[in-house]
Amino acid sequence: LFLLLLFPCCLTQTTASNTTSATPTSSPQPRTDRLKVRLTGFPRKHNEGRVELFHKGEWGTICDDDFSIVNAHVLCRQLGFVEATGWTHSAKYGKGSGKIWLDNVLCSGSEKSIEQCKSRGWGNSDCTHDEDAGVVCKDERIPGFVDSNVIDAHVDENKIEEVRLQPVVVAAKKKLPITEGVVEVKYKDGWAQVCDLGWTIKNTRVLCGMLGFPHERKVNKNFYKLFLERQKSYFHVHSVACTGTEVHLAACPLEFSKPNSTSTCVGGSPAVISCMPGPLFMQNSTLLFQKRFKSNYHELLMLKGGARLGEGRVEVLKDSEWGTVCDDRWNLPSASVVCRELGFGSAKEAFTGARMGQGMGPIYMNEVKCVGHEKSIWSCPFRNITSEDCQHMEDAAVRCNIPYMGLENKIRITGGRTQNEGRVEVLSADPNGTLSWGLICGEGWSTKEAMVACRQLGLGYANQGLQETWYWDSSNVTDMVMSGVKCTGSELSLSQCQHHKTISCQKAAAKFSAGVICSETVSDLVLNASLVQQTVYIEDRPLHMLYCAAEEDCLSKSAAKANWPYGHRRLLRFSSQIHNIGRADFKPKAGRHSWVWHACHAHYHSMDIFTHYDLLNANGTKVAEGHKASFCLEDTDCHEGVSKRYECANFGDQGITVGCWDLYRHDIDCQWIDITDVKPGNYIMQVVINPNQEVAESDFTNNAMKCNCKYDGHRIWLHNCHIGDAFSEEAERRFEKYPGQLNNKIS
Repeated sequence: LFLLLLFPCCLTQTTASNTTSATPTSSPQPRTDRLKVRLTGFPRKHNEGRVELFHKGEWGTICDDDFSIVNAHVLCRQLGFVEATGWTHSAKYGKGSGKIWLDNVLCSGSEKSIEQCKSRGWGNSDCTHDEDAGVVCKDERIPGFVDSNVIDAHVDENKIEEVRLQPVVVAAKKKLPITEGVVEVKYKDGWAQVCDLGWTIKNTRVLCGMLGFPHERKVNKNFYKLFLERQKSYFHVHSVACTGTEVHLAACPLEFSKPNSTSTCVGGSPAVISCMPGPLFMQNSTLLFQKRFKSNYHELLMLKGGARLGEGRVEVLKDSEWGTVCDDRWNLPSASVVCRELGFGSAKEAFTGARMGQGMGPIYMNEVKCVGHEKSIWSCPFRNITSEDCQHMEDAAVRCNIPYMGLENKIRITGGRTQNEGRVEVLSADPNGTLSWGLICGEGWSTKEAMVACRQLGLGYANQGLQETWYWDSSNVTDMVMSGVKCTGSELSLSQCQHHKTISCQKAAAKFSAGVICSETVSDLVLNASLVQQTVYIEDRPLHMLYCAAEEDCLSKSAAKANWPYGHRRLLRFSSQIHNIGRADFKPKAGRHSWVWHACHAHYHSMDIFTHYDLLNANGTKVAEGHKASFCLEDTDCHEGVSKRYECANFGDQGITVGCWDLYRHDIDCQWIDITDVKPGNYIMQVVINPNQEVAESDFTNNAMKCNCKYDGHRIWLHNCHIGDAFSEEAERRFEKYPGQLNNKIS
């Protein structure tokens, strides 16, 4: 069991500066030696992290006051990258230590080094390390860039790469996840232990968080005493002094063994920790992974839009309605409180800028400032939102540490053109217990099953679930070991889905086995519920104006018995505005070569059914229904800064761009429910987008919209229109009781 653990390493850049600052108080004095710059913090990649400068023999940070993308460009070029793609504030990569060397930095963009930019001067700052700045550089190096001061991470004697729990011999056959054992850190080419002298429960809390566990437990050292006495250990870390709020071991004060010395732990023994898993990971629990995916779910908190367990947009519940959190000052300590509250470990990343998609409801919290020990995000200081404070393009998100479960070792994909696609093969045991790889029958295999397979593989979402993979026939595996697989879509492995006890596959040939195409990003369609409520009305439309609609099956069955062209149909009309708030464009599953031309309306149908429109009575039975084929999926309008990509005219491409929406006006044919045969009463109106889930989306729970509906035979009223997962479960239950309980109470 291990997670990647990075200790700060340096990226340095040589700069020559011979100019002199005109005003030392407003600009640092340029130095003749070469300023060292590094990216560090947690999580850190080679091209992003907290900015630190080496000045007067000491590493220090830059305050985020007045920081800008121009400053980031200068720093990234100084580090050898072509440009910056972003910058971060509020210690997103964790708080630094020591000096805050620069504050109120203002670059013009032409500087060769950050020290040439205007500022308050070296060491002159009114900031705290809560305001440390970071940069995100484009992962493209400047051609010919040479830096003689780069410190090679491989020669850093104190670099810790990984951490794991090594169970004692008597516990070696424990089921995953491993929750208790000896702490080991990856050091050079092997594993080393940690001396437990001065070890506290706070250290245990930090390590448990890194390993995906929300809570720590005391260890019965007597249980381990004999085992530990027999260990011939090499101790790399001799002292750890965490406060308990850190998200990473390397953020704690550490004392390492001296180079070339015999490492011992006189008077101590190897550190042992015990962690308490969250509800989803409790061993032998019947609840294990049984919750919806909203397995990223808690009574007052959930994650939405993430491709994997433990990641997503942060949504909180207030007054029975779900809403989002603004990313102002969003950082790792606050993200870790969210992760632990949900039953995961500490946060690996705290995302800003709606990196996991935009929400649609209210925004409840801004400038959340957790320390890291709080039990709930609601216990942290925060500001309430005003309408001008934040927009959904600033929704905060997290990626949490989760326990290692080994699920990805029981599945693989082969034969595809890339590592993200191929035939699905699962590891299974024969009656003798021998493990071997086998195929899954493609019959009935759909997007839901493919979603589970891609999630288990750690490859994100499924763009497609394929029932035939003969064109990927490149594997020696030919035996079918699973058939009739049916998933809800929330499972974390295919073994949790229903399937046949004995193999039953009409097309037994391996060429018709199940396959997947996985993707890191997919679309997410959401209907504007308030617009439906605002635009609804009844129209009695003459039959002679409905021939095309009848041809496209947009009327109820009784229309076929009408006395055409005399009489009329009563239509419940409304506008629908469908937003793509996901991270990839929504495009019809079928290619344009298979689109169907409808001469009457002079348009192409790219999907057989794009939306369902239904009127339901108190027991959920449909009393009227409609459907809309996606005859014209296009970008009607977009958010500021987003360009339209899809337009139906002249047989153009169909789809909905991220950040855009498709508007079906109330006066378009088939944009209705035929209620000619509906009696007066109270109903629920329901609209479902992409009802057959033909096209992959990150979240299908928000595809349905529901409204309370009152019809008196002449007029109609809609109330409480909302997306299917916008309310709490209790509020939703109250909503569904509406038809039978509120007769004649709405005026």
